[in-house]
Amino acid sequence: MPMPFGSTRSLVLAGVLLAAAALPARAEPEKVAVLDFQFARGAPLPPTEEDRARLRRTADTFRDLLKESGRYSLVPTEPVRMEVAETADLRACGGCAERFGRKLGADGVFVGEIQKVSNLILNMNVYFKPLTEGAPEKAYSVDLRGDTDESFDRGIRYLVKNQLLVR
Repeated sequence: MPMPFGSTRSLVLAGVLLAAAALPARAEPEKVAVLDFQFARGAPLPPTEEDRARLRRTADTFRDLLKESGRYSLVPTEPVRMEVAETADLRACGGCAERFGRKLGADGVFVGEIQKVSNLILNMNVYFKPLTEGAPEKAYSVDLRGDTDESFDRGIRYLVKNQLLVR
């Protein structure tokens, strides 16, 4: 005996609701601070103004890619921007990057660094430190060939797409 149309609709609706309830809840995006990128200390060549501009664009692209991913919510870093700029090396400052992140109310902090070996050979490193007690730092790295806007843009996009967002 066939079911009346209303009963079939009710069963389908119940099935959809049960399936939706079984799905895991989407987690809120992680609140992160992305500090301005820096050049690694000890580089054989000092950065030029063109290098500094490229570094700023790369950090901005990185921020945009994180926002677009939906996994991260970026906290404004303006309140610590001057302190960050005055810090010679965010990787060797006794935890200052983590202090900056906490001051901003972030759950984690990203630090980016470029190692410039020559105008042909560069390395882009991004480090993520969750601000929970005992959480290990994560490191992401990509080699660049050529000190150009295009190589920096390709490098940061590759790093985010093929390393950072892969879980």
